[in-house]
Formats: sequence, structure tokens, C-alpha cells
Amino acid sequence: MEKEINPNVVYTTEETKDLLKISTSTMKRMLKKGLIRANKIGGQYRILGKEILRLVSPEVEKTAVKSYLQLKKKVVNKINKW
Repeated sequence: MEKEINPNVVYTTEETKDLLKISTSTMKRMLKKGLIRANKIGGQYRILGKEILRLVSPEVEKTAVKSYLQLKKKVVNKINKW
């Protein structure tokens, strides 16, 4: 049974590794190279679900960035009119 990744849940590296179906060494390499953003708490990494989703669905991030840039442009235009 596949588990659904909740964007607002905090996952351990073990849970993340299982969700992504990757090896322990791959997980360590991704953390070390900064390919996956994580916070270290009490000597252990914790990964937010939305970070896991970003890895498996880069299209979601592209859409979010596009929306952000459009909103930023509107705000800048509004400020420049003052």
C-alpha cells in the first residue's frame, strides 16, 4: 500500500528514504549535497513533506515559482505607481 505524502508533516530520514524508495547511502548523499532541504534536530534530520513532494514533482515547484513571480510583479508595479 502506497503512503500519501502530506506536505505539512515532518518526516525522518528513514521515512523519507522509504517514501522515495532510495538507499541509505543515496539519502545521505542527497542531504550532504543539499539536494533535499532538511533541518537537524537533536542530531537527526527532519524533512518537511512539501520538500519530498518538491523532489518528486518539480512541476509543482515551477508552477509555484511562476505564481510567485506574477504576484511579485503586480506588487512592484503597484509600489512604483506611488
